Amino acid sequence: MSRPNQFTMMALSAVFALSVLSTSGCYWGLPTLGPSLAPFSVPIPVSPLLSKRKEDEFWQKERYDRVPILGPVTSGAEVVALDPPSDDEVMRALEKAQPVQGGIPILYEHNRNDVRIVKEKIADYIDPPRVYPMIGPAQQHHAHYKCTVYYQDVRRVGWPVPHTLTDEDAREVIYVDHNHLHMVGNVDTGEGSQF
Repeated sequence: MSRPNQFTMMALSAVFALSVLSTSGCYWGLPTLGPSLAPFSVPIPVSPLLSKRKEDEFWQKERYDRVPILGPVTSGAEVVALDPPSDDEVMRALEKAQPVQGGIPILYEHNRNDVRIVKEKIADYIDPPRVYPMIGPAQQHHAHYKCTVYYQDVRRVGWPVPHTLTDEDAREVIYVDHNHLHMVGNVDTGEGSQF
């Protein structure tokens, strides 16, 4: 039996080295057996502001942009609206009307401190029944709230002359509408049906 020559040993070593490099995940030059992103697998920095904006959009849609459909209004019972707006909902509406987030640290910062919220119900009424597409016959229940937000407005300016502007008695009025639907008539929820 003859010994392998030097050329065969070098070829086997090269094949072994290439197989090790291609399976380690550290080398893009060789084709891989699975899916690969090649140069797109390099992480790209993304601003935290963009991710926060997407999270806020999802939170708004999940919590406040959907209209609940409640059961029918019972005759003779007092019809009362759902819960008043939460502090989170009021502050998000205020932030949408007058944004504070996104200042430049050291150069310009804007804060709301010592926030106090007063909520008043200004209207609570029900529309006559009508047919809504994909829902059926229902009544829309309206509840309007006047929310007064008292806070301390602090603005820190760092350039050209560093100074702080403080308004101790800042206030804003936000109107929040809570609308929901009540089903009308004999409602079949489908809970007792057999397949």
